[in-house]
Amino acid sequence: MRRFLLVTVLCLSPFALSQQKNSAGELPKLTHLSADQVNPQIDPCSDFYQYSCSKFFAANPIPADQAGWGVAGPLLLWNETVMRQSLEAAAAKKTGRTPVEQKIGDYWSSCMDENKIETVSMKAFQPELKRIDDLREKSQLVDEIAHLHSTIGSAWAVDDNATFAPLFGFTALQDYDNAQKTVGQFDQGGFALPGRDFYLSDDAKSVEVRKQYVTHVANMLKLIGDAQAAADAAVVLQIETDLAKASMDAIKRRDPKNINNKMTLAEIQKLAPSFDWQRYLTLVHAPAQSAFLVSAPDFFRGLDQAIQKHPLAHWKIYLKWQVAHESAPYLNKAFTDENFAFFNHILAGTPEQSPRWRRCVHSADSALGEALGQAYVARAFPASSKAQVLRIVKAIEGALDQDITTLTWMTPETKKQGSAKLHSILDKIGYPDKWHDYSSVEIKPDAYLENVHHATAYEFNRWVQKIGKPIDRYDWTMTPPTINAYYDPQFNTINFPAGILQPPFFSADADDATNFGGEGAVIGHEITHGFDDQGRKFDDKGNLHDWWTAEDAKNYDVRGKCISDEYTQEVPEAGVKQNGLMTQGEDTADNGGIYLALIGLENTLKQQGKTLETKGDDGLTEIQRFFLSFANNWCEQYRPEIMRTVVLTNPHSLPKYRVNNTVANMPEFARAFGCAKGKPLVHENACRVW
Repeated sequence: MRRFLLVTVLCLSPFALSQQKNSAGELPKLTHLSADQVNPQIDPCSDFYQYSCSKFFAANPIPADQAGWGVAGPLLLWNETVMRQSLEAAAAKKTGRTPVEQKIGDYWSSCMDENKIETVSMKAFQPELKRIDDLREKSQLVDEIAHLHSTIGSAWAVDDNATFAPLFGFTALQDYDNAQKTVGQFDQGGFALPGRDFYLSDDAKSVEVRKQYVTHVANMLKLIGDAQAAADAAVVLQIETDLAKASMDAIKRRDPKNINNKMTLAEIQKLAPSFDWQRYLTLVHAPAQSAFLVSAPDFFRGLDQAIQKHPLAHWKIYLKWQVAHESAPYLNKAFTDENFAFFNHILAGTPEQSPRWRRCVHSADSALGEALGQAYVARAFPASSKAQVLRIVKAIEGALDQDITTLTWMTPETKKQGSAKLHSILDKIGYPDKWHDYSSVEIKPDAYLENVHHATAYEFNRWVQKIGKPIDRYDWTMTPPTINAYYDPQFNTINFPAGILQPPFFSADADDATNFGGEGAVIGHEITHGFDDQGRKFDDKGNLHDWWTAEDAKNYDVRGKCISDEYTQEVPEAGVKQNGLMTQGEDTADNGGIYLALIGLENTLKQQGKTLETKGDDGLTEIQRFFLSFANNWCEQYRPEIMRTVVLTNPHSLPKYRVNNTVANMPEFARAFGCAKGKPLVHENACRVW
């Protein structure tokens, strides 16, 4: 169970995997895209994205087992291979294994033993179904939900839109009004489609997807022996639609004030009296507290109505579906194939499943991430790389300090507060200072489903036991091999796992222009999140506190509207329209991040006696190489199916807009590539917040 409620992430495509199968386990070569890979037949001032990426796309079609393909693919395969080699070595070692080696080695063995999974997984799964069959009255729902949350998970997705916890989510979170205090939080949840609009939109495509979803649910119910699976699948859709209707929409959730609702246990019980909330808290061993955060009170009112509306028989069907859905990746081939057929093939357009070893690597990373991460870091991220990344971080933080000082639209009072927040950011680079202790997690070499449940229970309890405890700003919510990064507004931290601090984003051997344009823009992106339309509402201590003067806040909103209006656009290839209000935070971070990275590069070059116009051996100026490196970050292609889902549910714009819209707002780009006024990527009224 991972906590991602208001954490803002970079969101490099999770679908960007290498075309190579790499069945032998060799490490692929990691490189940056070079200057000769640009397409000279395309005008950079008209479409910088295609100018930078089209030759790469032509040479690298999307592999059959992927929904998308991008420059992060070779890196992900490299990371997977490093982890695989560590897992295989731990599994093969017969004597003298460390506790960490035992955990990851036996987990790997259990996942890779497909014959054992075929013969025993259903035996391990049947008790879960029996627990549900044994329910005799609705009051017992609380017992089953508490059990499921602590075994199959109680979490929400990274982007606050799709939720995967049965019925609702529960975890620990910092108090919005006192970031030094950790409280329990109840959040909306309960449905498996990517977002509430998938249940509520009435366009032809949404209707078609729901029909296919019902067929999928029926197929899954058949696999668990449901004799009336078609009718029961319709019940599942009805319950999940009821929950979706009650849920807060993604735009409203973006304002932290809307989810900062404190309630006593008595008030929660009054809000949803059909569920015994005290019993739930007792069963999940939650520490006592006087008040809770309830992200969406209307959802829990709707949940209570749903509990009253549907008979126990309906809830048994729903719970069986939830158990089957969450367990499917860890069961026999019939389940994994059916799960893939809908969520990966129909929703994402992927023709084929990835090889078993890759799925097992990701499963191990998810279940025992900081155990496996230790082996990854030892091979992939030396101390020298960490020092070099920190040098770039400090240069970009210095650029924002410089930017805040020189802004003309912000008063000195607000500038002072902004500078204090910037200087309070904690930079977390590579991996945790202290690793999680998995000694209590029972892992066996022949019990895959049980291993997953044990790891899930550990992580769920780890979070729940944070309630009432002092905060730990040094805790991570991403594992070291992750190719991503995030900013946490309540911890006021930027977090860069070692996985993204590799080529093509960062290389100890690359020049500064390449590193600042690649990793530097990512670093700037995450730092800017502390000052985007969400992050700016938190102060330097992580409290939800308005530190802006009224006039400065008004000026900010004008600039923010410029961004949201610019990114509200039709996406013809996806057949849907992007809502700039949903992507405003990420778009602001993209625009601010590249600008700060450019300032950081310019200051660094000055120290070396160079300028942005200095030419290198490749004939490019430093600033041209910087912009090309930035664009190369986003050389990604999607299949149409997943593209539609991304536009509808993801707070990040599609890659081509992350490149073209961003550089079009920068006069520095126009000068670097000689773009004349009137060109598509020369915006007369350019948007800029930071």
